[in-house]
Amino acid sequence: MQPDHELDITGQTCPMTFVRTKLALEKMASGQVLRVVLRGDEPKRNVPLAVLDHGHHVLALDALDGGRWALLVEVR
Repeated sequence: MQPDHELDITGQTCPMTFVRTKLALEKMASGQVLRVVLRGDEPKRNVPLAVLDHGHHVLALDALDGGRWALLVEVR
């Protein structure tokens, strides 16, 4: 799936990982997809849960190289 926007938060720590993700999602239209690249166990756990809590849909969470993850989120 080709995302509409991408966000790299690998250099951020919680809670800024979700703050940056939330700000990006707020600028997007319903139905668009955001790809978020994150690193670490805490963001891997917390960002998808927070996205769901804000009413969006998690499409995938896939492992990348170097301990990074790609999270695909559909804006609702």
